[in-house]
Amino acid sequence: MALINMALQGKGGVGKSFVSSLLAQYYLEKKAKLACYDTDPVNRTFAGYKAFEAEIVRLGERADELNPRYFDALVEKIMTAEEDAVVVIDNGASTFLPLLGYMVESQALEMITGSGHQVRLHTVLTGGQALNDTLQGFSQLLTYVPDVPVVVWLNEYFGRIESRNAEGEVQGFEQSGLYKRSKSRIHALVRLPEVRKETFGHDIEQMMRARLTFEEATQHLDFPLMARQRLKMSWKAIHGAMDQAVL
Repeated sequence: MALINMALQGKGGVGKSFVSSLLAQYYLEKKAKLACYDTDPVNRTFAGYKAFEAEIVRLGERADELNPRYFDALVEKIMTAEEDAVVVIDNGASTFLPLLGYMVESQALEMITGSGHQVRLHTVLTGGQALNDTLQGFSQLLTYVPDVPVVVWLNEYFGRIESRNAEGEVQGFEQSGLYKRSKSRIHALVRLPEVRKETFGHDIEQMMRARLTFEEATQHLDFPLMARQRLKMSWKAIHGAMDQAVL
């Protein structure tokens, strides 16, 4: 049946839509039957990519509101997805908790998996000042949805994902108590490594602003020759990390 990928994180601006775009590109290369949905009421980043033909799905009348009937309509689309299709859903940070609450209340994910579809939740952890907020979002995801595998994307663009333990020692996510307690729930870890912001980081930012895939950007003459080379290298590294994670 279909593979349903939902990107969820309560902290905005940490790369969730970027992760959704990576998933869509990855499965497009595999010639999958791709169906994409953008439910973010504030930033329609995912829907801005022409390559994905993502459908905008409104979840409420206001940015922080969830209308259950609107979400029910999205579930209908998921339930009727083609056999062997891959669905990618980019959700907004502002509706993170209301959406989690309603999915639990309505047992929507149980219904979807009970029909034979696979569901994978994707969340982002990022280094820097937003680390604690993204860790909290990850914890909330595990609490609200206890039975669905989670793919954790380690986005080190803003810095390494490190914290100090009780003894004051610096540790990575894989050495943290949170990881050890939740290891059985984690389907895969995908690391997006820290890059030189003046070159690789700038190129990726320009590509994202233009809402281009890596393939489109590496063939786009508006990007200088060396920028296209760096983007090829970046996609090769990211693609390899996704292959290794067995998404």
